[in-house]
Amino acid sequence: MTAVGLVIDCGANVGYSSAWFLSRFPTCEVVAIEPDSGNFAALQANLAPYGNRVKLVRAGVWSHSAPLAMSEQRYRDGREWSRQVRPCEPGEMADFDGVDVGSLLASSGHERISILKVDIEGAEAVMFAENYQSWLNRVDCIAIELHDDSTFGNGTEVFFSAIRGQDFQVRRSGELTICRRDGGVRA
Repeated sequence: MTAVGLVIDCGANVGYSSAWFLSRFPTCEVVAIEPDSGNFAALQANLAPYGNRVKLVRAGVWSHSAPLAMSEQRYRDGREWSRQVRPCEPGEMADFDGVDVGSLLASSGHERISILKVDIEGAEAVMFAENYQSWLNRVDCIAIELHDDSTFGNGTEVFFSAIRGQDFQVRRSGELTICRRDGGVRA
């Protein structure tokens, strides 16, 4: 079993998963990404006790750098945990930037991602559609909630196409799909 170094929490919401990782793995560092301004404010407050072990990024996770906005279209129950992002229209001012996992890894100072947690309300279909080849082989464990009912398309299909040939052991745990490499972390 490998020690947990870097955790990237895509769709961190108000920080419950990040706080669990930081508490469970006392030497890990977390990069927590959340686009919604209200959720981000709560995320800042909730993770403040962890100091420099956590880096907070107000952005949407995407396949590449791009101007993004919060979608006003209701998704699922419409609550604060089911907000979606969308690309900006031409001439529209961005609410925040889209960031890709490769850039997050490069700026982290780590060589690998121990745990990649993804709950981005369908945008995983964008995240894993392109520009993942440079970083996916440097991820030890993925915990992802897949969405097939969003405007982005079938997240399950796109995700499994991306991880094909990556030697992940895949299992389901409730609404999560867990992908772990042999010798990787056990969360």
